[in-house]
Amino acid sequence: MGHRLSKIVTRTGDAGTTGLGDGSRVAKDSARIGAIGAIDELNAFVGLLSVESLPPAVGTLLSEIQHDLFDLGGELSIPGHTAIGAAHVERLEHAVETLNADLPRLKEFVLPGGTRTAALAHVARTVCRRAERAVVALAATEPVTQPARMYVNRLSDLLFVLARFLNRDAGAPDVMWRRDRG
Repeated sequence: MGHRLSKIVTRTGDAGTTGLGDGSRVAKDSARIGAIGAIDELNAFVGLLSVESLPPAVGTLLSEIQHDLFDLGGELSIPGHTAIGAAHVERLEHAVETLNADLPRLKEFVLPGGTRTAALAHVARTVCRRAERAVVALAATEPVTQPARMYVNRLSDLLFVLARFLNRDAGAPDVMWRRDRG
């Protein structure tokens, strides 16, 4: 592998376009660039969560997710390229089941909060939902693989369960919505 970023300032995007991985150029406000940017933002928030003090298995899981998100960004940047498959989605589903197995059943809605790590997982979850909307918007006009769409959907589920898991791991309760507060 050669040097990929030997020159950072290229001035090629000054007119409002950017290059895709296949060499084509698209408008910086296109749905494809919006989806790539949303996945990149999500990866940054997962990275922010990952620098917290976490159980080792959670740190490992977040590292794998960051690599997957980078691969997904690559998939989106090269039309027709596939990097995320069914195995990626299944890995997330398994992680959701594992983390959720010992959590108490929910009888009310959970508000973002509890511990700092849980709150960060909730922020990552909301960013993930926004990224999912960007990927769905792209898929309305251009081909996006089903596993790519499923991955982002499952990841938001995982981040919700992870927030609850992190609260429980720290001995803190989830913050429950109270309907009777009025």
